[in-house]
Amino acid sequence: MSRPLNEQVVVITGASTGIGRETAIQLGRRGATVVLAARNDTALQEVAAEVEMAGGRSFIVPTDVAVWEEVQNLAEESIREFGRIDTWFNNAAVSVYATVEDTTLEEFERIMQVNFMGQVYGVKAVLPHMKRQGGGTIINMGSIESERAFPYHSAYAASKHAVKGFTDAMRLEQEREQSGITLTLIKPAGINTPFFEHTRSKLGVQPMPPPPLYEPAAVAEAVVFAAEHPRRDLIIGGMGKTLLTMERVSSSFMDWFMLRGDWSFKLQKSDLPDNHRDNLDAAMPLTGSRGDYGKLAHPTSFYTRHLELHPNRKRALLLAGLGVAFLLLRNKQPHSGG
Repeated sequence: MSRPLNEQVVVITGASTGIGRETAIQLGRRGATVVLAARNDTALQEVAAEVEMAGGRSFIVPTDVAVWEEVQNLAEESIREFGRIDTWFNNAAVSVYATVEDTTLEEFERIMQVNFMGQVYGVKAVLPHMKRQGGGTIINMGSIESERAFPYHSAYAASKHAVKGFTDAMRLEQEREQSGITLTLIKPAGINTPFFEHTRSKLGVQPMPPPPLYEPAAVAEAVVFAAEHPRRDLIIGGMGKTLLTMERVSSSFMDWFMLRGDWSFKLQKSDLPDNHRDNLDAAMPLTGSRGDYGKLAHPTSFYTRHLELHPNRKRALLLAGLGVAFLLLRNKQPHSGG
């Protein structure tokens, strides 16, 4: 169990929009002190006001997570201002929607620099401080694409696979050292955020996540929970759990399933025209937590809220299912005559 949220100092990268912004506001409602980091200073000012209106405290450190010195400064400024960092949420990410053939080497490098090295920088920057204070929580933003890649998203999927491997290795190191530092990997399914308005598209239209979608509040709820109750991995969305279970059973079957009717290609193309703007190399003025697909999005995930956050319930449900299966099989056995 970590400190109560109203006693925590939480650093969030990618805090200007989407999941980061919604998480900051939810933390504010719980009375946390939130350090907000992103490239867009104007958007950060808006988020800071929302955090304080919700009941929390805020502190802004404009940061490009692709630059080590800026991430190091983010950690140092947070320590200088508050004396500690209880939770660090590596959330910033960028993307390109294109085939491998149409994705340039420079785009691959930029996505890996922001999505993967940005999280490496965050961990390297906060780790010495958490070790000195005797513990803390690091929450890394992965994706269901940390395990199952989607077409048109090779660079992003590669970065999220890298984040998973990095998180798993570091978790073992910290547990062996008994450092008191816990690591959580968040794996959302499709989320209705401005990410798809901000991304670079070579599809001829604005991309979208395959439904069913969830609102960013569903992810923020899980992140806030993990800041107070350490968890290993948290999958957001019952469909995400289903896809990852299928992937673990048979990757070949998943390939066949995703090619069936070409759905994994078709459902990533929206009916909206490409806005020909993106945040790959520079921040965009767009702000807000929610994207363009609210009509398709569930406000929360029943699966995540009631099962994923509570592993004992998942185990109990599994045992109950096995028990029912055993009884059914037993009742089908032929009875010998007397």
